[in-house]
Amino acid sequence: MEVLFTFDMKKHQEQGLVMKFPEVTFQFNKKPEDIEIQTASIIVTYGGDVDVALLDKAKALEWIMVASAGVEKMPLAEIAERNIVMSNVRGIHKTPMAESVLAHILSLQRSLPLIDERQRSKEWNRKVGSIELKGSTALILGPGAIGSEIGRLLQAFGVTTIGCNRSGRASESMDETIKFEALIERVGIADFVISVLPSTPETKGLLTEGHFKAMKDNAVFMNFGRGDLFAEPILIDALKSNEIRHAVLDVFETEPLPADNELWLLANCTISPHVSSLSGKYVERALTIFEENLGKWQQGERDLLNLIDMELGY
Repeated sequence: MEVLFTFDMKKHQEQGLVMKFPEVTFQFNKKPEDIEIQTASIIVTYGGDVDVALLDKAKALEWIMVASAGVEKMPLAEIAERNIVMSNVRGIHKTPMAESVLAHILSLQRSLPLIDERQRSKEWNRKVGSIELKGSTALILGPGAIGSEIGRLLQAFGVTTIGCNRSGRASESMDETIKFEALIERVGIADFVISVLPSTPETKGLLTEGHFKAMKDNAVFMNFGRGDLFAEPILIDALKSNEIRHAVLDVFETEPLPADNELWLLANCTISPHVSSLSGKYVERALTIFEENLGKWQQGERDLLNLIDMELGY
């Protein structure tokens, strides 16, 4: 059994795998053009380097382990056609992403950007307009592992949480869960609308102009999922006309966000360069999932953690 990693890790992490799985041949830090692709039965990747050309070359490939959550840019149809198993590391982002969402919310509620601005100008002004978080309502699009952790933290601050997913099935740390179809009717009660949805055919363009018009004029919209959830001009118009109070964006239709994009200049928009999931523990957590799955794979088991449904895209 040959396992090929296409990204860098620390030496002690590589050595740890070799010691735990002495019967497995590991190839580290290889790239799609390397000859080792041809003989690897398992490839561990961040996903961006997996295309049809790689699949054509990887004749022995049986399982792709994606060390990220999003797989929408990968050739899912071709992977399914070749009967290749694919899994990801869904859930490992929940701690850093939930903490990032909470940090932005508290910063806005407690007027930290304004306080910082006044410090720079040496202005002593106690009128900052801070608002308590307690008693507010958050509507969380995508109450899975990440969304539920966001909900758990917000509930600790006395926030009512409403989850929104395709099925309406109850979710952890949500006081209520609704279907996507009910979103337009309920989005107007939320002080915070937070999306951590993946990119799927069902979520692309899910939010329309009507959704933003239905939000409270003091609502904060936060997108930490994928940038194709809505068309950016719709949000820009909503911000410029003060239909909502503020937007916090960690993901965008085009990344990096072009310098001429109008979002950069809007005072009521916070630009975060797709960093909410970053953590020094990222690879460590990904390897924990991989090691458990590799142990199963060696035993002939195929009910791996975080299997990807190729039709759903997650």
